Parts: sequence; structure tokens; C-alpha cells
Amino acid sequence: MTKTIKTVLFQGDSITDGNRGRDSDLNHIHGHGYVHLIAAELGYELAESQPQFINRGISGHRVSDLYARWNEDAISLRPDLISMLVGVNDAGRIIEGSPSGATDRFEKAYRHILEETKEVLPQTGLVLCEPFVLKTGATVENWDKWRQRLNEYSLVVRQLAQEFETLFVPLQEAFDHAAKRAGAEYWIWDGIHPTTAGHQLISREWLRVVQNSPFAIS
Repeated sequence: MTKTIKTVLFQGDSITDGNRGRDSDLNHIHGHGYVHLIAAELGYELAESQPQFINRGISGHRVSDLYARWNEDAISLRPDLISMLVGVNDAGRIIEGSPSGATDRFEKAYRHILEETKEVLPQTGLVLCEPFVLKTGATVENWDKWRQRLNEYSLVVRQLAQEFETLFVPLQEAFDHAAKRAGAEYWIWDGIHPTTAGHQLISREWLRVVQNSPFAIS
């Protein structure tokens, strides 16, 4: 059954954050990444219904950080749709041997978020975006570890999407194909953070999945 989607919440790390504004300035509240591009596209196309787009991504956050602020930055907002893109900081902390990466809580914390959201907001749709990296910049060193960890996270997110009957947006393969067109650094300048073209790739894949689903924004 198709649900009317009016309010969309984007959650994640710096890729979602996009240097977003933290005040009421409507020129900056969505940041300058894929959230801005999606909000611009759908905001224009659906002006009559005036959908609302909220960005609560925070640079540096892992899944456990999202869970710690989930009441304030997700549940209390009562959105119709929640989109999540997270994972690269979880991987990075482990690969660099950071104390905060002593254990891998990616799947456990991700599952907690989904379970709680399904319980408290059963009518809210969920969009799980696949984390991704390319071999350039920060990921060249320890590349095999980066790719292995992100492949594991991708599988986790895909399986959770199936288990919790949510939408899944595949991104790694799209970036791999794109890198054959123009090189990895053209799409993800440091191997982790997308360029403008990379953010456009994310927005296109996101719109392709979401707008062809029962949770299409209308």
C-alpha cells in the first residue's frame, strides 16, 4: 500500500552533513551534498504539495553515534521517511586502531536503530543506503582492509534491509562503474567524501529507488 510521504529525514555522517547550516537560514539547511540535490529536485517537481526535507547528518559519526541521538534527531521529528547513509567512520576507526574502534558495533547498533524505529514509528518508511569507498586519497593505504570492511558492511545493510522490509539503495557498484569513466578521484576526491559529481550519483541512485517504491515522495 502506497503511503503519502511529506517529511523526509536524512541521517548519517559527513557525507550527509554536507556542511549544513545549524540555524534557520533556508539557504543552507540541507548542506551542499546529495541531500541538497534531492531536496532541490523533489522540492521543485512537487511544489504544490511542499514536501519537507530535514538533514541531521553529523560529520564524524558512526552508527553508534546515530543511535545515541536517535530520540532527539529522529524519533521526536516523526518523519514519514528516514534515510540513512553511514559506515565509513565505523570502518575508519577500526582500520586506524582507534580506541573507539576497539569493537565493531556496526551491525549491533544499526539493528538497534531499526528495531526501535519500527517499534515507535511503525508507519515510517526506511531507506538504507549502502556505504562506499574508492581507492584514492585516504584509502590507498590499507586499501584491502578498507574494501573488505566496507564489503562486509554493505552485506550487513543489504541483509538488514531485507529483514526489516526497508528500501536499499546500492551505491558501491555505481561508484565502481563511475570510476571507470573518469577516475576514482573525480567522484570521491579523498576516497571517502564525494565530489559534486559523486553527490549527484548518490542522489540519482536514491531517487531511482525511492521514487519507484511504495514510499515515493508525493
